[in-house]
Amino acid sequence: METDKWFYELFLSQPGAVAELMPGLPPDCRYRYSAPALKATELRLDGVLLPTEDDPELPTIFLEAQMQRDEGFYRRYFAGIFLYLRQYPLNRPWRGLVIARSRRQILGTELPYEDLLAGRVTRLYLNELKNRQGLTPHLALLQLLTANQNKAEAISRQVLDSAENPEAFRRYLSLIESILANKFPQMTTEEITRMLGLKSADITQSRFYQEIRQAGLDEGRQAGLHEGLEREARLVIRQLGRRLGPLPPEIQTQILSLPPTALENLGEALLDFAALADLTGYLAEGEQDTL
Repeated sequence: METDKWFYELFLSQPGAVAELMPGLPPDCRYRYSAPALKATELRLDGVLLPTEDDPELPTIFLEAQMQRDEGFYRRYFAGIFLYLRQYPLNRPWRGLVIARSRRQILGTELPYEDLLAGRVTRLYLNELKNRQGLTPHLALLQLLTANQNKAEAISRQVLDSAENPEAFRRYLSLIESILANKFPQMTTEEITRMLGLKSADITQSRFYQEIRQAGLDEGRQAGLHEGLEREARLVIRQLGRRLGPLPPEIQTQILSLPPTALENLGEALLDFAALADLTGYLAEGEQDTL
């Protein structure tokens, strides 16, 4: 017996049957039965926190941070959770943690998810942390996300003062710098150092500073290579100009764009050129070789 078809026939022909099967529904309610096909879609979760201990009572936590209005947020959030549960079966309970800007933030209708939101999901609203005192360092870091520049200084120093060891201090400092750099992009590293009451030696040990410093070194190294290559190209252009006369602008541009090896080869070959046609033919032949 194909039970799917049987249920279809039952609920299609007896629309009031569901009221007898589910306590709490009005006896005269009516439903329309359908069996829709669901399209597959890609969903990405902000974060899944998996317990590192074997305790089966510890829940897996689905974390989502949403700072902007999004009328489809709850639909997407719960769809992502249940798609995850389908693909990665759990043998433990699950909980949700949603971090939002405020209760007034529009995240879509809650009606289909009331039980889940009431029983399984914790919602943290950042604006409600704004004026609270005596927060733990972790909650103070979240409070920092909503603070103005004056209050950010006090919160940051409070968190740094709470560090129990140098490693904790470096972790807090990296997180604080990341927040301050995003909230107040006009602030320089020196200004952040003064704001936090730190010595330069303190701030240069943070992961955030090291990443910025490395990015700067990489950028400077690339700039140095580019400048050196350009100087070499302009030297070759001057040598060619003495031998062949002034070079057309388009030829100069072509030489300036040559990679290092091709530029070195041209510097050796230019002694064999007797006319501009020799140079243009050489460059054309080089372009064919790269195709």
